[in-house]
Amino acid sequence: MSNHNSDIILKAENISKQYRLGLVGTGTLSHDLNRWWHRIRGKEDPFLKVGSVNDRSVKADSDYVWALKDINFEVKRGEVLGIIGKNGAGKSTLLKILSKVTSPTTGEIKTKGRIASLLEVGTGFHPELTGLENIYLNGTILGMSKREIKAKQEEIIDFSGCARYIDTPVKRYSSGMRVRLAFAVAAFLEPDILVVDEVLAVGDAEFQKKAVGKMQDISQGEGRTVLFVSHNMAAVKSLCTRALVLQNGIVVFEGDTDASVDFYLKGELDNLNSNIQVWTDNNMPNHENIKLKSAKIFAKGKNEQDAITMADELILEYLMVVGDVSEQIHINSRFLDDSDYILFGTTSKYSKFEKRLKGSGRISLKTIIPGNFFNEGNFKIDIDVIKNSKAKIIELQGILSFTVVPRPFELGEWMGKSKGPLRPDFKWEKKISQN
Repeated sequence: MSNHNSDIILKAENISKQYRLGLVGTGTLSHDLNRWWHRIRGKEDPFLKVGSVNDRSVKADSDYVWALKDINFEVKRGEVLGIIGKNGAGKSTLLKILSKVTSPTTGEIKTKGRIASLLEVGTGFHPELTGLENIYLNGTILGMSKREIKAKQEEIIDFSGCARYIDTPVKRYSSGMRVRLAFAVAAFLEPDILVVDEVLAVGDAEFQKKAVGKMQDISQGEGRTVLFVSHNMAAVKSLCTRALVLQNGIVVFEGDTDASVDFYLKGELDNLNSNIQVWTDNNMPNHENIKLKSAKIFAKGKNEQDAITMADELILEYLMVVGDVSEQIHINSRFLDDSDYILFGTTSKYSKFEKRLKGSGRISLKTIIPGNFFNEGNFKIDIDVIKNSKAKIIELQGILSFTVVPRPFELGEWMGKSKGPLRPDFKWEKKISQN
């Protein structure tokens, strides 16, 4: 690293975390004694050699599973590091280790200064105590003196917007109020490192903006370090200077924010998606002299493999090789959400074709789905190839799948993800008249 080492405020070295499946603790007494005996003799833990990789989709072949495996990274003072990855990638486990909630199986975390963590926001609150008492309780847990807390008390209450209820027991707070108060405590008690896990998923749009602003002030203005875990790529892009991508407990990418987000989205697409299907001559879905050569859905004006955003127009395209192009052939496409609920169907049956020829050839079918039609989410397409409007000759379920990612938006413009699989932008006419 070119910078002087004194800039590095947090360093993770060979962090791994192993859990035993299906049992509380590390398992049986014999396992624990075995571990203890190895540790006393200065030998390596015998159970570190076994253990499945952290992949939820695969049945475990071992009693032990690695939630994290050999994580190494450094964070400089004033940096905002994003940690991204899908559910089960190990993000929360890593944050718990960084926040000293749990200890790593191997490796160590070296930090300079005080860490405040907002893991599951507001969990550190005592429900019977008032908001004000909880400010002091949380501040003390974070290592602040009573004087330091008192100096910040007004700012915390003001930022949280809970002034009216500050002497009310927290158990009567709404979840949003609890989150706002917890965020205010952690942000204003000036930790050297603030660890934030998806705090922006809760709270309304106005508070999200305020929280983002505060986190930017903390990192830029006050030169403090923020570790930020989120599924909201717009928030990651607007806040973070650098990001790690976790997958199955391993860091698969580390780089600047844009590159990391692109890598993550692309990876998500690769795992989820077969938005392009091209068959070889000997494995084409076929019936007699009709073969389906390719099926594709992709963003217009982009590479076929590129991520699809909400604003993109989509091209749905099929190519068939047929023995006689004069035959009446059409394709029905059904769009489903990831719960296999049918959203809508569309058919090429009623479209006019150019003059039909005799003999073998290719039939290409192509349509455009307008931009801002799908909401963000995962979608699948079933297709049926129909001959002479009556015989279903090829039937393929879920043959295409694609992910629509949110368009880059002003954070907090939408109050979280809008409901439902579709979100069409209809044209509205606006007239204003005076009485």
